Amino acid sequence: MNQPFLEVHQLSKHFGGLAAVNKVSFQMSRHEMVGLIGPNGAGKTTLLRLITGILKPDAGTIKFKGKNITGWPTWEIVNQGIAGTFQTTRPFRRLPIIANVMVPCLSPRAMKRGEWVKKIEAKALDALEFAGISDLARERASSLSHGDLKRLEIARAIATDPELLLLDEPFGGLNPAETDLLAKSIKRLHKGGRFGRLHSEGPAMIIIEHKLQELMKIVDRVIVLHFGEIIADGPPQEVVKNPRVVEAYIGEEVI
Repeated sequence: MNQPFLEVHQLSKHFGGLAAVNKVSFQMSRHEMVGLIGPNGAGKTTLLRLITGILKPDAGTIKFKGKNITGWPTWEIVNQGIAGTFQTTRPFRRLPIIANVMVPCLSPRAMKRGEWVKKIEAKALDALEFAGISDLARERASSLSHGDLKRLEIARAIATDPELLLLDEPFGGLNPAETDLLAKSIKRLHKGGRFGRLHSEGPAMIIIEHKLQELMKIVDRVIVLHFGEIIADGPPQEVVKNPRVVEAYIGEEVI
């Protein structure tokens, strides 16, 4: 029997008396693209922060490729092949944009793949081109718009060569044309291939997003959180018609 690529079991996190994540369990395979949806405060971002090690769980386990990574420091989880972006962008604002992407290229995981000083800048440029902001490479990060900061976060994440990519509202702040372009880029990254010196083996993905119509076009599966618990898990076409999901979040069917 093949072991799950990612296995979350009975994961819980409390903030005071609030159960932000309550006994959440799910598995995903190596090549899945999973949408994670739910109302504000449902526990979506907390769940991703638990997987990436930014937060430590109160109970439960997280296994990645069969290895128990529960409670590991974030840098070690990145070196295992997990990277993510989050709603609140935190670039090195005084540094040029390209330098922001060169920093994750210095991670032990990236360096193990033969990337070093002469190749780092070129690889960072490829990541920026993939994200659609290579023309801004020499500008300071502080000059970027909200939408471009989102693209920078994605470029920084993919520069670590992740096998599992966690995206928290990647379409936030983007207009419809920008959203469509980024959605196509994310789908292309998921399929894998070589983009200049940036090589992608096609990372599995978990994507938090409130723009449901755009999300449903690119994911294979949707997990719905409500009050920290999973209330639905399945193909997009089925989940959006689930009465509990419609009542708790969607309000009306989107497909």
